[in-house]
Amino acid sequence: MSVAPVLASGSTAPLPRHVAIIMDGNGRWAKKRLLPRAAGHKAGVEAVRRVTRHARAIGIEALTIYAFSSENWRRPAEEVGDLMGLLRLFIRSDLAELIRENVRLKILGDYRKFPSDVVALIDDAVARCKANTGPVLAIALNYGAQAELVRAARRLAEHKAPEEIDAAAIEAELETRDLPPLDLLIRTSGEHRLSNFLLWQAAYAELLFVDTLWPDFGPADLDAAVAAFGNRQRRFGGL
Repeated sequence: MSVAPVLASGSTAPLPRHVAIIMDGNGRWAKKRLLPRAAGHKAGVEAVRRVTRHARAIGIEALTIYAFSSENWRRPAEEVGDLMGLLRLFIRSDLAELIRENVRLKILGDYRKFPSDVVALIDDAVARCKANTGPVLAIALNYGAQAELVRAARRLAEHKAPEEIDAAAIEAELETRDLPPLDLLIRTSGEHRLSNFLLWQAAYAELLFVDTLWPDFGPADLDAAVAAFGNRQRRFGGL
């Protein structure tokens, strides 16, 4: 682990290379304020901007955010439509900043099931960030870890004998194969489950569950998470 610059909290805790976030609590944030759920999702996008910018500022190499799970299709059509609209808006408004900041954009999941104009926007954004060499922003869209593992197993079955399949072979087929190992996984809003997110990758990650609703999560919260990570002893099964 590398050493972080001094954080806003004053901590100089070791810095995780790869952080993933389950961004939970937009709906409850809105409900507490007697607002429609769409307002919570809009506030959640602002939190994405704050946190991704701060992650870059403190030197995190890769940040993976769970934006739309494969189970989110079960939500009301109006809410899914609102989420697609926010995704369009985010790409159109923030792509120039990602390019300027040398961010490598990566998409996890089967986003090609989204509306065709959203797919086109995503493809264009990824292509325009392809030459960048800086930190990675990975966005999980229509992503489910179990489906990812099924796809990996099917690909391996096509060109590997059973005795050739080991952990390294499986990792080479995962969508995160070109990212650093996952160090820290954060879930907001007080829930204590992984919800089908990065199940393989989280095997030895540090897990942190915080009560803060996602729209209220900001740089100080990320600093606190990094500081907590730095205070943990990672043995990876050893002593």
